[in-house]
Amino acid sequence: MRSRLPFLAMSREVEAALAANRPVVALESTLLAHGLPWPQNLAVGLQAEQEVRNAGAVPATIAVFSGRIHVGLDADTLETVARSPHVFKASAADLGPILASRKDAATTVSATVVAAARAGISVMATGGIGGVHRGDTHDVSCDLTTLAQEPVAVVSAGAKVILDLPATLEVLETLGVPVVGIATSDFPAFYTQKSGLPVLHRVENPEDAASLLRSHFALFPGRGALLCNPIPEADALPDALVSQALATALQAAEQARVKGKALTPFLLSKIAEATGSQSTKANLALVLHNARVAGQIAVALCKEPPVD
Repeated sequence: MRSRLPFLAMSREVEAALAANRPVVALESTLLAHGLPWPQNLAVGLQAEQEVRNAGAVPATIAVFSGRIHVGLDADTLETVARSPHVFKASAADLGPILASRKDAATTVSATVVAAARAGISVMATGGIGGVHRGDTHDVSCDLTTLAQEPVAVVSAGAKVILDLPATLEVLETLGVPVVGIATSDFPAFYTQKSGLPVLHRVENPEDAASLLRSHFALFPGRGALLCNPIPEADALPDALVSQALATALQAAEQARVKGKALTPFLLSKIAEATGSQSTKANLALVLHNARVAGQIAVALCKEPPVD
């Protein structure tokens, strides 16, 4: 590994791609460590990287080891993360303490965005971002504030359906983070294509998304954007099934008094139980779809813009 900053260790492939202005897509590692069971988690991590490669970009999965942020993991290191279910789940706010203590950590969206920005990567893919939790407007994921502070475009299937989606959109608006639908004018709801909440901006393809990002980053060089990529229709779950499973999961969380970092994985696991693992299959499909589209956007963003 080579580093640009003392705490940043980039793989040779990622460093070479960035130096040559070739497209790179950042990927989080929390899905590997906390989102799925072994060995499914490793398979999905490898598949997500392959989707990025198939689009013509270089994948850069990010994790923290022994006081350094690693940007771009080899197959052995990916497996190490996938086999570490008790590794720390790091958000952006945790990175400083984790680096100082030289602990290992999987990165959430916010931590991945920070690492990507420090490395010079402007596109990231994830499943769904965090946001405002239902029933508690003070429980707000730092995914939102980090997006407002770092120049990275995050491709996701909207926000996780366990959240208060209207409140999440309101916070993004307050923070000045543009929310853009990719071939949709409706904010995606993770397992379903639509939430019933409109998005004000829409692009039809990766080239249009790249053009929008060029304008956005020129105006706001320190602010990110949220690109909403709905789950493919064939993989989406019925609205009624999701609503019923979510109600069951929320009730279970309240009874068990689960809060904080443990809440999201708890709710998602309960939804998986209630849907007979259909939600897990949908989650995998949207993660891979987002990786593919993020790769296409990164490729388009590296091309010279057309001259008027």
